Amino acid sequence: MGKLQVLPAQIANMIAAGEVVGRPASVVKELTENALDAGASKVTVVVTDAGRTLIQVIDDGCGMSSEDAVLCFERHATSKIATAEDLEQIATFGFRGEALASISAVAEVTLKTRRAEAETGTQVTVGNFGHVEVGECSAPVGTNIAVRNLFYNTPARRKFLKSDNVELKHIVEEFTHVALTRPDVAFTLTHNGRDMFVLKAAKSLKYRIQDLLGAGITGELVDIFADTSLVSVSGFIGRPESARKTLGNQFFFVNGRYFRSPYFHKAVMNAYAEMVPDGVTPSYFIYLTVDPHAIDVNISPTKTEIKFEEDSVIFQTLYACVRETLGRNSFGASIDFDTEGGLEMPQISRSFSEYKNAEIAPSHDFDPDYNPFDPAPASDYTPDFGGGAGGHAAADFGRRSENYGALFEERTLTLSKAVIIGGRFIATPVASGVMLVHIRRALVRILYEKMLRALQAEAPVSQTALFPVEVPVGPANVPLFEEYAGTLARLGFDIAPFSADSVVVNAVPEGLNADEMSVRDTVADLLQILVDGGHGCLPEMMQAATARKFAELGAARYAELKTPAEATQLLDDLFACSAADLTPSGKRITCIVPVEDIEKRF
Repeated sequence: MGKLQVLPAQIANMIAAGEVVGRPASVVKELTENALDAGASKVTVVVTDAGRTLIQVIDDGCGMSSEDAVLCFERHATSKIATAEDLEQIATFGFRGEALASISAVAEVTLKTRRAEAETGTQVTVGNFGHVEVGECSAPVGTNIAVRNLFYNTPARRKFLKSDNVELKHIVEEFTHVALTRPDVAFTLTHNGRDMFVLKAAKSLKYRIQDLLGAGITGELVDIFADTSLVSVSGFIGRPESARKTLGNQFFFVNGRYFRSPYFHKAVMNAYAEMVPDGVTPSYFIYLTVDPHAIDVNISPTKTEIKFEEDSVIFQTLYACVRETLGRNSFGASIDFDTEGGLEMPQISRSFSEYKNAEIAPSHDFDPDYNPFDPAPASDYTPDFGGGAGGHAAADFGRRSENYGALFEERTLTLSKAVIIGGRFIATPVASGVMLVHIRRALVRILYEKMLRALQAEAPVSQTALFPVEVPVGPANVPLFEEYAGTLARLGFDIAPFSADSVVVNAVPEGLNADEMSVRDTVADLLQILVDGGHGCLPEMMQAATARKFAELGAARYAELKTPAEATQLLDDLFACSAADLTPSGKRITCIVPVEDIEKRF
């Protein structure tokens, strides 16, 4: 007897659910897209416990007949395609017929639906590992589908769900994607009985963006438009000065469908070259319209990856369109041809008139025979050099000397031992040869240990901002600051949610600047830490991750070393660290070139 067997439909659907239903946000995405495909003008999403307990989507679309209401839970049951040719011109969100089958395989689902011509509605309940119950019910026109106890029959997958705030963040992201595709449709999102979003049908896309992401963002946007035979581009891009450190508010849509594309993102970023600093990303809401035959949306179960037939041409078109828009709005470099080549006239201050009639030039007394390097006459004055750039004690340089010139030469010789090479390395002699130090990595190690000591203090000292600073972080990120409020407080931060899309910062750890711009930068850095790896961290791990991230970001902003004195100070600070050879991520900071290797060069 052979070993192969065909899996039962329920088991096959549970396996398929692993691709389609990764987390509660996946259910929200699939059900809201189905509602839009049904022609809904109003969609309500109700979530309890970040989707673990309940995800309910109610729409006023066309509804389903009793036969379709039962059949829709069968795998590959769809009204969107009938022939292979239909796959080449898909104009709807869903088309595979996998969503409801996959969802009902890992949750308890209740569907109520009615068509306009029907007097009563149909209720279908799917649970208990595929058991189906069908009956009549009273229902308005449209569809009401409730998904309860997600992953109740796959406890391992339920266990790996993140905290409620993290899962809610993903739900908000998917809700945002769908709401941005149809500004003409009203949307509501409710979590644990509290309305998070109540979006009326908007007059335009810009009003929908404002309703979703706050009024502040619309002032940062400018229109973008281009129309070619291959692709039409429309939407909005952010002003360069409004670019932020964290990814967020970057959206691509094609034919009304949200998708991700690192390739097209690169086109946008290339267009912003030399207009934004490294490490920041501008906002953009870019809508592409192409021939449905020229794209393939059927390459991933979640349909967020799309293959374009002429992607290189669209890349160039997108780059040129963004670049032209930035230039048209005077964000790029410009040349004033009327004044090019002319003399640059100095500006005259208001007080110039007080002196313009002066006829006598001021005189200065000086000694033409003075030599600053002649031995200084004996006196009771003791120069105070402090710690010095070379890290020596004040007593080493501050004591009285009968030969000040010799002291000056000795100090210069000491400082000259640290030589800056190409702005990236420091070379200094050691007993066995020459030691090379990577400047940027050394800064990371120094800043890391300084920050870690501050964060590991038993009672971190906070400094209160002169005025509380409100910082927009986006609706999807506010729950992260709620979740990690306790950990952030232990680190010395006082940050609390302020509105649906912003937080308020009352205090930061001692040592960080508390002015408004610095606080905004700090929150952006914190958000990057929380999004990248803060989920589920122990306080100690959070401290190390925070210190490492701040060190890397701080080193990136550090001014370039200019003098041997600065280089010597950096070396002193580095070798005062507990681990001077490696960065927190394990990259080498120093290396020694032996005398033997130097001799081989000659």
